[in-house]
Amino acid sequence: MIDRVLNGKLFFIKLLLMEGLSIIGTVLTPLISFNPLIGVMEIKGRSIPDNSDDFWVPILNWFESYLIQPAQKTIFKIDLEYFNISSSKRILFLLYKLNELAERGFDVCVEWGYKKEDIDMYEVGQDYAYMVKVPFIFKEYNESDMVES
Repeated sequence: MIDRVLNGKLFFIKLLLMEGLSIIGTVLTPLISFNPLIGVMEIKGRSIPDNSDDFWVPILNWFESYLIQPAQKTIFKIDLEYFNISSSKRILFLLYKLNELAERGFDVCVEWGYKKEDIDMYEVGQDYAYMVKVPFIFKEYNESDMVES
């Protein structure tokens, strides 16, 4: 809270700094790492939650709040090895929200990561790219690229 005097009156200005969203990935749900300060949003892993709404609704709500005061540039990194149809719908909803950001003049892009041998995930990314108006960058990698040293 900041105190400020304006025209002889004391005002209190509350600065709202949005916190990031971090969810640790599991065998059923992806890692979620959304950083509003630098505009980097990452979804990585598998998305086959038992109850899709329980997992995705808080994420969608967080992103709706982010849209109020987004970073000038938003990079949405998606690298999923598998997801079910209910997750697919939620991901598409997020991508449609990126359209809204772009229409408001913000710089937006999607980085779609996929394993070189996983042509299905590449094609899903192509389908999403066709459905939205934001640019997609496709990043192919080998399984061996993911080995940590």
